[in-house]
Amino acid sequence: MPTLDLLPLAVALLIGIPAFGSCIGIGLATMKFLEGAARQPELIPTMQTKFFLGVGVIDGAFIIATGIGLWFATANPFKG
Repeated sequence: MPTLDLLPLAVALLIGIPAFGSCIGIGLATMKFLEGAARQPELIPTMQTKFFLGVGVIDGAFIIATGIGLWFATANPFKG
């Protein structure tokens, strides 16, 4: 089977798996942030800063994976 037949599947997996992981990670982080805010309301500003920093890193990893997947889809580096 030629590699070009599997390219759409590879790109879909390269974008889909990090998207799923990113959604799960952000959901868990949000759950813990809200739980911590309910327990210690005076610490919300400190926790909020760390929460947004963590969510940005999680989302950044997904954006990088999406960029690599789209790069593979448009300029296939595996052509012989």
